[in-house]
Amino acid sequence: MEHKKTYNAKELKTANGKLIIEGPISPEKLADYEFHKDLVAFRPPAQQHKALVEIAGLPEGKIIVARDRHTIVGYVTYLYPDPLERWSEGKMDNLIELGAIEVIPAFRGSGTGKNLLKVSMMDDAMEDYIVITTEYYWHWDLKGTGLNVWEYRKIMEKMMNAGGLEWYATDDPEISSHPANCLMARIGKRVDPDSVQQFDRLRFMNRFMY
Repeated sequence: MEHKKTYNAKELKTANGKLIIEGPISPEKLADYEFHKDLVAFRPPAQQHKALVEIAGLPEGKIIVARDRHTIVGYVTYLYPDPLERWSEGKMDNLIELGAIEVIPAFRGSGTGKNLLKVSMMDDAMEDYIVITTEYYWHWDLKGTGLNVWEYRKIMEKMMNAGGLEWYATDDPEISSHPANCLMARIGKRVDPDSVQQFDRLRFMNRFMY
């Protein structure tokens, strides 16, 4: 499968100033930008910056960023699922995962996350993919936001809905381990019925165990 990447951008006015939401961006451009010190959700900022540059260089990898002038203050990643997860077992070249989305506290609540997803889906190539995201409550910044798991889950769902992702049922053990965890997906307009069936089989791999 040829992975096309078409650059899109939009301006977002927020209470803390104007942001540019853009991508997918090249590894070179990404490496050249500053990476905000408050982007700490997954690993220390310098390490996460390096990881994003590597993802941007993958054939299927796409990084959309929100930047305040020369500094990245938010991002979303798309790449093939982790080889250790069930979603990679079907070896589907048209199934990619929204692996991480992060926005610094100063720009949360300003629509930055929603617009990262909207700009992602402005790329027509996304109609060729099933895009999934697995939401686990232990990744959520409950302490920093002061929200409980259900309030945070509601915000995550609304944000994912902005990119066309919807809730899907699954028997994946990690997702099923807590009722706030969930699988969300967006099935592109050009995805063939066989791929949708294969995705359904991945969602329910334990149905014959009972």
